[in-house]
Amino acid sequence: MQYLLNVIEPAHEPGDIPTGFEMEQVMKNVDALNQDMKDAGVWVFGSPLAHPATSTVVRVADGEVLLTDGPFAEGKEHIGGFTIIEVPDLDAALKWAGKAAAAITLPIEVRPFEGVH
Repeated sequence: MQYLLNVIEPAHEPGDIPTGFEMEQVMKNVDALNQDMKDAGVWVFGSPLAHPATSTVVRVADGEVLLTDGPFAEGKEHIGGFTIIEVPDLDAALKWAGKAAAAITLPIEVRPFEGVH
């Protein structure tokens, strides 16, 4: 089964992210976790995401394509990054998510892909 591990990041202004030693340590932890996932053969793909303000929403209304700047949903949190893993079951996905939450120090949403095994 493939699972999406979403990093749930608090809303902030573009460019307003942690800096210094704290962020350096988080990045070291994330690099180590990614290597552990690769070594275990569960890592499929992962990446941080740019700030939601950089997004464009594309929709069709009355046969016309409409573009809107900014995130689709306004909220106190957004997806800050993600990792896709392939593991035997939800229990294994939850174990990796726990390691990710410890490394990143943010909540992780675990979501299975539908119909992908």
